[in-house]
Amino acid sequence: MTMENKNPEAAEEKPAKRARKKTVEEKPKRVKKTKEEAVAEEKAVEAPSKPPEVEATVEEAPAETAGKISEEVVKKAAGKEGSDEGFSIDERPVEWIPRTELGKRVYSGEIASFREVMKLGIPVKEVGIIDKLIPGMKEEVIDVGRVQRVTDSGRRMRFRVVAVVGNEDGYIGIGEGKAKEVGPAIRKAIDQGKLSVREIKRGCGSWECGCGMPHSVPFRISGKAGSVEILISPAPKGVGLGSGEVVQKILSLAGIKDAWVKTSGHTRTGINFAHAVYNALVNTNYIKMSDKDSERLKITSGSKQN
Repeated sequence: MTMENKNPEAAEEKPAKRARKKTVEEKPKRVKKTKEEAVAEEKAVEAPSKPPEVEATVEEAPAETAGKISEEVVKKAAGKEGSDEGFSIDERPVEWIPRTELGKRVYSGEIASFREVMKLGIPVKEVGIIDKLIPGMKEEVIDVGRVQRVTDSGRRMRFRVVAVVGNEDGYIGIGEGKAKEVGPAIRKAIDQGKLSVREIKRGCGSWECGCGMPHSVPFRISGKAGSVEILISPAPKGVGLGSGEVVQKILSLAGIKDAWVKTSGHTRTGINFAHAVYNALVNTNYIKMSDKDSERLKITSGSKQN
């Protein structure tokens, strides 16, 4: 017997396997695509094309509406007042809404001067009270520095600003502010300075002048903050401010035009230097003097109008 007759099943399996191989080989091969083509196809599927009507409206939009939209976006990005991030220096509320009892009395007109507020002895907790009772307040930045705090996550840097406010007519205040950016720190320092506004006494205390005008301090005054000590003496009219830049800024905002100044201590520390000058000016209110003497020496307390 031949081999074909002995194993008929094996003979049938061989042609079947060959047929399978042929069918596998006959399948079309997949074409490999580049990355750029694949990305282009995905974008075409994900981003549907805009209708022609929408595109026409966007192109035909006037410039006024675009300006309004940009202003709204800037306001949203600026954030709320008093926050550390995204607050501009010039951003101020349009209308002051009083929240304290003192603010309501000032807003209604029951209290018309800052001297009445000082007599009441009620602390001022709203900036709007100062803005209404003492118009024409000016600001001046004295010192800008960076401070850091060490935490578990690392060091956190912040800005510290010292600012002085005054109306150049007998009112002066000083404040500090800290924030992650310089703008919000300046705004906080100015607001804090307005809340600490005090009236000071002025006059012509120099024996060389005797003009009777409130261009200098009425007598010799001193102040201290930290290691810094300052002594301010009255000077005749026309001398000017014989001091450094920091003292000149503070005295000019207080309304003092002529004075001799002597300092000691570490005056490079701007924050202590500014507080020492402010302390000296406030000390003019603690010297006891009768009304007759103040009239005879022509000493002015606060503004000239009062």
